[in-house]
Formats: sequence, C-alpha cells, structure tokens
Amino acid sequence: MFDKILVANRGEIALRVIRAAREMGIQTVAVHSTADADAMHVRMADESVCIGPPPSTESYLSIPAIIAACEVTGAQAIHPGYGFLSENANFVQIVEDHDLTFIGPTAEHIRVMGDKITAKDTMKALGVPCVPGSDGGVPTLDEARRLGEEIGYPVIIKATAGGGGRGMKVAETAADMEKAFMTARSESKAAFGNDEVYIEKYLQKPRHIEIQVFGDGKGRAVHLGERDCSLQRRHQKVLEEAPGPCITEEERARIGKTCADAVAAINYTGAGTIEFLYEDGEFYFIEMNTRLQVEHPVTEAIFGVDLVQEQIRVAEGHPMSFMQEDLVINGHAIEVRINAEKLPDFAPRPGRITQFHAPGGLGVRIDSALYDGYTIPPYYDSLIGKLIVHGRDRNAALTRLNRALGELIVDGVDTTVPLFHALLQEPDIQSGNYNIHWLEKWLATNLQG
Repeated sequence: MFDKILVANRGEIALRVIRAAREMGIQTVAVHSTADADAMHVRMADESVCIGPPPSTESYLSIPAIIAACEVTGAQAIHPGYGFLSENANFVQIVEDHDLTFIGPTAEHIRVMGDKITAKDTMKALGVPCVPGSDGGVPTLDEARRLGEEIGYPVIIKATAGGGGRGMKVAETAADMEKAFMTARSESKAAFGNDEVYIEKYLQKPRHIEIQVFGDGKGRAVHLGERDCSLQRRHQKVLEEAPGPCITEEERARIGKTCADAVAAINYTGAGTIEFLYEDGEFYFIEMNTRLQVEHPVTEAIFGVDLVQEQIRVAEGHPMSFMQEDLVINGHAIEVRINAEKLPDFAPRPGRITQFHAPGGLGVRIDSALYDGYTIPPYYDSLIGKLIVHGRDRNAALTRLNRALGELIVDGVDTTVPLFHALLQEPDIQSGNYNIHWLEKWLATNLQG
C-alpha cells in the first residue's frame, strides 16, 4: 500500500486524484509552479512543492524537478493525471529507474501507442478494426497520390506523432493532395519535430466513439462501455456522453470484447481508451490514449466505479476490484467542458474569478479548481471545469444538464457556458443526431463574430 503519492499535474485533475487518494487513506503531494502557489490543488494536498516558474516547460514538464519533489517528500508513486507527462515514455522509465511507481501503463505500452503507425499495426495484429489507409509513413508526394487513388477520395493526411488536430489535413480530391500533403508535413515538423505523415480514408459523417478499457498488467482486462465524443471543435472535444446514443447493445458487447481482449493480450496496466470513428455500424480504430481521459467521469457515473482509485489499486499490485460481469450500465451521463474563453472566437480569457457558485442536487457533479477570488493564470489550458450530470435515461440527463447550467455562476471571466445553453435547444442535440462535423457547421452558422 502506498503511503504517499505525488500528483504531477494541476487544476481539476490534480484535485480529482487528491480526493481519490484521501478516501483511500493515502497522503498526497502537490507540485506547482510559482503561478499556481494559491491554486486549489496546492491547498488541498497534504504537502506541496514549488517546482519552477510559470512556463510548463520549466515546471510541470520538468522531470528532474518532479523526481526531486518525490525524493524530498518521500512520495513512493506518481500519478500523472492527463496531459503534461502522462504519456511520456521517457518519464515513466526515469520514474522506474528511481525506484518509484508510475500509476499508469508501462513505458513500452506508452511508446507503442504514442506512435500512430505502430499503434495501428499493433491493433490490427490484435484483431481491432482499422480505417483503410497506408501501412506506414508516406515519404513522397507521388506515393501519397498513388495511395489516394487506391484508397479512394476523400483521404486525410495525419502526422504520425500528432495530436490535437495538428498536422492533419483533408484532400477531398486528387487536385487537393499536393497542398494537403505538404501542409500536413510542415505543420507536423513545426509541432512535433517530425514530419512523417500517413494517409487514411476520410469518413464522411462518422461519430467519435471511444471504449474505456482497464487492465491489471497480468493478462486480465475489462471494458467499461463507450463514450460518444462527437461534438468537437477543431478536433477538440466539447461534450461527451455515455452510453453513446447510436450504439446498440450488440455493438457495445462486440467492440468492447474486442478491445478488452486486445489489451489483455499485451498485459496492459491501468486505464486506457481506444478511440474509433464509427459509421454505418462499423468501428475504425484511430488511436489509443494510455492514460485517464478528461471525460472519465461519465463512465464512472453510469458504472458506479472510481477509475482513479482503481488505477492506484492496480499500481500497488492488487487485482482489479471488478470483473466484466459486474459492470452493468445504469442510466445516462453527459459532461460539458467549461473553458475560460470568449465567444464567438473562443479566445482564452484568463483573469480573476469574482464569484463562483457550483450547481448541486441529485446526479450533478462538477470537477473544478475554481474558488471566489482565484486568478486563472494565462500560462495553461483554458479548461476551468467539467460539469457532469447523470440521469435514469438520456432525456433525464439533458433536463438535469439544462438545470445545472442555469445554477452555475462564474463571474469575472468569459466562459463557454452560453454555448451549451444554445446547444441544448437544438433538435439534433436533443435527439442525439450529430457527428464529428456537426458542431463546426453549427458554429459557422450560429456564432458569427
């Protein structure tokens, strides 16, 4: 059993880990930059260590500073949260080299799944369905053109080391290929230091469906159903719900078992998410995230489990506390990501919170590090909270979300709350009839600057 865990993150996810650890009787260490000295995760942890100045490269991404914080506090394990160092295989190796425990998968699993081509090849070999596309990196424009004709337009060119929509371009026709290919390569080089790209079939109206998996590292794994994350802006998720409104029980059981079997076969440890594009009843693998997801609370709500505590338990060497037959869906859950941004251009708006009131009541959860008087720093992600609701069915969850949004007060900065008020009035959102392109089209029509 761990006595003390260091949380290598900030904001709401750091609080989430601290709360889970406290319920398990485990002490926590918060690390923070000088900009976060008054942050809520620092206040709530048992101990805190300043690890550098505001830029994340000099604080939250500083591996030596985080390892040193473990040494001076006696922390035995590190929980990375999401983002920052959570999917850095080199960091995991260094943690292990210092006789510390990384609460998450192995460095090798992170490394394999961090490269999209290797991940796709691995998943193919494990029987997971994939999008038709190149077998590896595409080095030349001539090869890209050949593949475009072979796969059939439209196609999408993606950075092998990509993420967050960077290094990703669509060629609708053969005439678009040269510009899309060269732009994707240059963006990939600038963002990731690697200009290798690959090509896949571009699906017309897919949904983004992800399967939550969990493994014990010893050949046993389960799936916890799916989340629909199709409402996206610039490839960034805005709203997530579980279960997916378009997925049948048969489809869930089939793709869930495929994913659980795949991660069991590689002895995967802890929480992971296998992401798919879904169209016309078919699933196509796109990537695996080897960490806890921002949207994990909707899965926790419908299954009644604590995924963070389960991560800690498995990292300690204990078996999982549930088996597949224990995991029965109860109701429907929806999460909206609330950012400190000004509409319609979604420009970040850091600043001082003059008043904050969290909604409450049955089936309402808010994960946020805000408090009255807190100043949102300008150095980090603009996510300031996640509002999660749970109801007996989807209609009840939507009604509850509308009520909770009406209770939420965040004064002093602009937020994306008005976006969700507007979306909840849309018939397509009410019926669940949307895909990954829906929100971009809606924004272009309804939120003109």
